[in-house]
Amino acid sequence: MALAITRTDLSAKEPRGEACRAKNKAGAALERFYRTYNRNKCRIARMSIISAELTKISVNSYITMKISFTNQLRMIAEKFPKADINTILDAIGTDTRIGQKYLRAGLSFGGPCFPRDNRLLAYTARQTGGAAPLAEASDKVNELTKSNLLEKATRLAPAGATVLVLGVSYKPDTYITEESAGLHLAQNLKKQGRRVIVHDFAATTANNPALNEFEFLSDLNGLSARKDVDLAVVCCPWPQYGSLKFSSATKVLTTWQV
Repeated sequence: MALAITRTDLSAKEPRGEACRAKNKAGAALERFYRTYNRNKCRIARMSIISAELTKISVNSYITMKISFTNQLRMIAEKFPKADINTILDAIGTDTRIGQKYLRAGLSFGGPCFPRDNRLLAYTARQTGGAAPLAEASDKVNELTKSNLLEKATRLAPAGATVLVLGVSYKPDTYITEESAGLHLAQNLKKQGRRVIVHDFAATTANNPALNEFEFLSDLNGLSARKDVDLAVVCCPWPQYGSLKFSSATKVLTTWQV
């Protein structure tokens, strides 16, 4: 994606010459800074502050729209026994106008950026007297995706059952649990009367106070011998979960291709 360098637009009342030279000099210095420390050799765009802000939130809003479309299609495909969502998405992704990125059957988006920026675009549109129905629909589908996961888990694990939620961070390689599918599932299952055990490779009770309300499993060894876990749900696609073995008493709900 483009890396936006901002500068304030010159108003008609500003002296054009000196002010323009000062802003160009500041922009050039910032560009040199980015080129020195950015290793991905990204494109640098010069624009006004408002253009840069709209660019930033719109990138994430577009990605969340793609994720929500994927989840919407997955939930439709699940209603047809012979429909294979992974085959469908692979075929769709071969169209160069769409591409394979973020076209993966999984769960809801979360974290500190995607939900916030998508809502901010909708809010910005309302502030101008307009609307951003695509951004609002992305949020609606994201909430439906969370509800869909909860419904699946409650069908497989009645009240009083023990559920192991594998992965409470919103994506691999981070400890952040903000608006994650795993945390949402764990909280709602506990509210509905299930015993909830959680595990994550980065998020712990030490760096996430929200996890203190659950039993935290720090060691995955011995899962194959545990008879007390009725259901295990993979909520974050940490690759390490792919090699886990469970007891015959444990049902496994795989939500990602792990």
